[in-house]
Amino acid sequence: MYRMRRLRRTEGIRDLVRENRLSVKELVYPLFVAAGVNLKIRVPSMPGVFQYSLDRLPELLDQLLKAGVNAVLVFGVPLRKDEAGSEAYNRDGIAQRAVRKIRAYAPEMVIISDVCLCEYTSHGHCGLIRGGEILNDESLPLLARASVTLAEAGADMIAPSCMMDGDVESIRRDLDEAGYVNTAIMAYSAKMASGYYSPFRDAAHSAPSFGDRRSYQMDYANGREAVRESLIALDEGADIVMVKPALAYLDIVRETRNALRAPLATYNVSGEYSMVKAAAQAGWIDEKRIVMENLTAMKRAGADIIITYHAIDAAEWIREQG
Repeated sequence: MYRMRRLRRTEGIRDLVRENRLSVKELVYPLFVAAGVNLKIRVPSMPGVFQYSLDRLPELLDQLLKAGVNAVLVFGVPLRKDEAGSEAYNRDGIAQRAVRKIRAYAPEMVIISDVCLCEYTSHGHCGLIRGGEILNDESLPLLARASVTLAEAGADMIAPSCMMDGDVESIRRDLDEAGYVNTAIMAYSAKMASGYYSPFRDAAHSAPSFGDRRSYQMDYANGREAVRESLIALDEGADIVMVKPALAYLDIVRETRNALRAPLATYNVSGEYSMVKAAAQAGWIDEKRIVMENLTAMKRAGADIIITYHAIDAAEWIREQG
């Protein structure tokens, strides 16, 4: 008789045969840097998440370094927005200044810079608009220009989240021409038009002023298309691909993992984070247990890199597990 419980009998035996183990080194923490001075602004829909001004950013960096989290994904929150999102590619923009600050304060930190226009445009869309249409090709030079300014500031990696066709190719070409051949690209290759992003839009002030993003972000019903998007991104020059969100798309994480051998990231997005936090605050769930189960599911599905707002807490819980 097969007795599978033999290998579940004690914690020591369970540890011995565990198939997947989380590592702090696989975690990336998303952070929001706001223009201004002496700011630490609570994001109401994301308990425990704040916008930081540049002068207070070291408080967060110290927490990350102490936890052993060595990679960040940087989002800028500018004071000024316009139709063309010009602060996104301003060499002295808030995101560029944040990258320089992080590089100076924590030289070994892996700095991944998000590239999109949505936080910087007055209309909140990820590209230029004309007559209510989001323009693809006309937006590409601006995204590439922003990428070069962030590489100049010291970013290790550019992460275009705009879902414009050809964005990786355009960014790779301009980075190479500017001499940043060693700056990597993490493509938001399979990014769904998802309801899970709502709290992020509070944090980044990036909600669209009209319509939605379904004409350029992916239809969440499509799995084969998601894999194709990642293969195209790699062909255009991406070094890492991504599936976003994570929990409702673990099947796509697995399909993508099976289809390619490149590094694969998944983004445990704001809505996923906030639902766990809300349920934990209500006393309905054990936060630590749920977070560790969720993150392990992402790893089990095939993710090499997990971008998560839980990173600081998860780092402590991973150490406790040994």
